[in-house]
Amino acid sequence: MLYKKIYKSLLGDILIVFNEEALFGLYLYSQKEFAEKLKDTEIILIVDEVLFSSKEEDYKILRLTETWLDKYFLGEDPSFIPPIKVYGSEFRKDVWDILLKIPYGETRTYKEVGEPLLASGKYERVSNQAVGGAVGHNPISLIIPCHRVIGSDGSLRGYAGGLDVKRKLLELEGKKKNKKGFFKNT
Repeated sequence: MLYKKIYKSLLGDILIVFNEEALFGLYLYSQKEFAEKLKDTEIILIVDEVLFSSKEEDYKILRLTETWLDKYFLGEDPSFIPPIKVYGSEFRKDVWDILLKIPYGETRTYKEVGEPLLASGKYERVSNQAVGGAVGHNPISLIIPCHRVIGSDGSLRGYAGGLDVKRKLLELEGKKKNKKGFFKNT
């Protein structure tokens, strides 16, 4: 059974989709998936009253995810990842695994994300556009940190939640812009 809950953040509402074993989605209010999942009647909405009256072990994944988000929005590195389950092509899953390895407060270019894919020997070619497509279809925003992927010149490129949100997330993580207004790679 899938559940959903709205988390109130500095950036607006975030929709958490989960079951008893894993987090399946984390959608910012500005993503089209937010509205789609919010309307999905197959997913049970959990309200605060239900959560407050439940046992500590109930909704464990939700509680871990909210703890992660609380720490993140306080400007801290949460230093853990709740159990997640993603669905997608092998290529997308490989890209998302690489994104999970980008440390808090650091960025990578699309090319840098593609390099380990080539090095793995699984792929003959990897274009920046293919990497960008996988990054853009990330179902677990923030935790799988697609906002940490930038253009090779340090510029912000597409983000499902919007470029203003991407900029705010990088600034929250302490990422500084250079004199030209671009985020520096580390």
